[in-house]
This record gives sequence, structure tokens and C-alpha cells, in this order.
Amino acid sequence: MLGGLVVADQKGWLLYKGSEIGRYDAKRFRVTLVVDGDTLDIVAIGPATRVGPDRLTRVRLWGVDTPELAKRDEGRIISPAQPLAQEATAFTTRLAQGQVVKLAIEPHQLRGRFGRLLAFVELPDGTMLNEQLLMAGLARADDRFSHRFLERFALLEFQAKRDRVGLWSQNVSSPMSPSDPQRSGVLEIATQDGTMSP
Repeated sequence: MLGGLVVADQKGWLLYKGSEIGRYDAKRFRVTLVVDGDTLDIVAIGPATRVGPDRLTRVRLWGVDTPELAKRDEGRIISPAQPLAQEATAFTTRLAQGQVVKLAIEPHQLRGRFGRLLAFVELPDGTMLNEQLLMAGLARADDRFSHRFLERFALLEFQAKRDRVGLWSQNVSSPMSPSDPQRSGVLEIATQDGTMSP
């Protein structure tokens, strides 16, 4: 057993989470590129962090899912953009591109299935980008994995639906489908009259 611990330590498996948390949680970074509505590239700023200034990190916003841009392969569109994908990307670009943001991460899951860092992103004005997308109706609350803002995000999605903004406006045909493989269950919210609503 001791031999297994030594090997795990040498490979960095024992320190992986701690080093990632220390490297990113509550640290400030500059957004260098908005990839789409819920994905951005960041670089460290200042000498206080252990991430070098030339190191790029791809961040996936925790707990929200925006419509997908068109997927391309060798210049060919293999799947079209979902409704409001361009708007969600433009919204995130307007709020975050070139800005210095602060990250908050969940220690129980630091990275997603594509290796992107999962984070809540605090904008320079103190608001959270994840929440701004939900309030604008440009994202769904993603409840596939637990996180500290799960109920709040579900409530913000419910309010956007109630107000018929973004994905839930009458002008949007076929928003992101609830059967979309990117999205599983729906967290229900109790309304004022006691009924449950997704």
C-alpha cells in the first residue's frame, strides 16, 4: 500500500486537486478569447500566481449551458448553430473579452470531460457571468452535477422563462431541447401558488 502511495505521489495524483485549487480558486485572470457563450480562454496576470503569463487555460462556465455554435469539420458545417448561439457568444464577449475576472471553482470537480477548467466567473463589476447569462435567457441552468449555486441558477432560469426573455421568448423556435444530450434532468422550483415548475 505504501508503494502505491509513493507512485501516486510521484505521478502528481495526490497533489492534483490541491495544486489546481491553489492555482485557480479566487485568483484573477485576463480573458483572452471568448470561444462561445459558456467557454473562454484565460491567462494569469501578475507575478503572484504560479501559472506563467504565456499559459492559456480554457474555462467552461460551471452550472450553465448556452446554445452551441455551428460545428465545422474541414470548413464544412456538420451541425448548424442552435438558436441564439451567436447572441450568447456576443453577450459573453461584451461582458468578458479582455476583462480581468476572478474564478471560483468547486473542489469536488475541477475539470469537465473535455479537460476544461469548470469555474464560476466573477466580472470586474462583481457580478457573476454565469448568472448574467441565465438572467438574459441565453443559457439554461445545467443541473447534471451538484454545485453551490444549483438552486439559485434554477431560479434564475425560471425567472427568465417567466419573463419570456432570450431562449424563452416567443421569437425563438425550438430552443435547446430538454432531451439534448448536453442536458439531463431539470430541477423543479416551487412557485408562489405552491405548484412545481421547471
